[in-house]
Amino acid sequence: MVVLQQFDEIKWEQHEHYVKQSFRNRCYIKTAQGTEMLVVPLTNKHGKVSSKDVRIDYSIHWQNNHWRTIESAYRKAPYFEFYADDLKKIIYQNQDFLFDLNLELLSFCLKCIRHKPVVAVSVAYEKSPDSTFYDLRSAIQAKKPYSDRSIYKLTSYQQVFGNQFAANLSLIDLLFCEGPQTGSLLLASRNKELNK
Repeated sequence: MVVLQQFDEIKWEQHEHYVKQSFRNRCYIKTAQGTEMLVVPLTNKHGKVSSKDVRIDYSIHWQNNHWRTIESAYRKAPYFEFYADDLKKIIYQNQDFLFDLNLELLSFCLKCIRHKPVVAVSVAYEKSPDSTFYDLRSAIQAKKPYSDRSIYKLTSYQQVFGNQFAANLSLIDLLFCEGPQTGSLLLASRNKELNK
């Protein structure tokens, strides 16, 4: 989100091969027990699959587990009640495809930070998108530390649990803790402008 705020148009890539062990189906939140990873289970386990074709596995009751974990972690956060109902609706929508769930979550996050870019989806895979777009498809990789990202600088805020700040969490941590200040804190976390 730190990067997306500077763009008036975002094209969401749906034709790339799905990258396993990425943030496409997981995120981290801070609980009373420490940092916890939430993972949306998938049915497509093997082979090269286009991102738009990756299906969510509902044989595992992940929605209830995720929501209970989120509620337990953030119900005492100052802005939990302001955003909780909308997030819960998205989690329980039963989207067939991970891409659609992620698009809903992206729209929710953009709305919450009051950023209104034009959001489109790709119509075909482009190895090298035209020069009007800044290619961020590989900008955030789960296997590389967040501190390696030149576009981000750590900006701390008051979290629900503990005195030690936990970085690189889901936007919902910032949103539930800081509410309307989320957009400003994201701007403060931007290390540099991208050359558009």
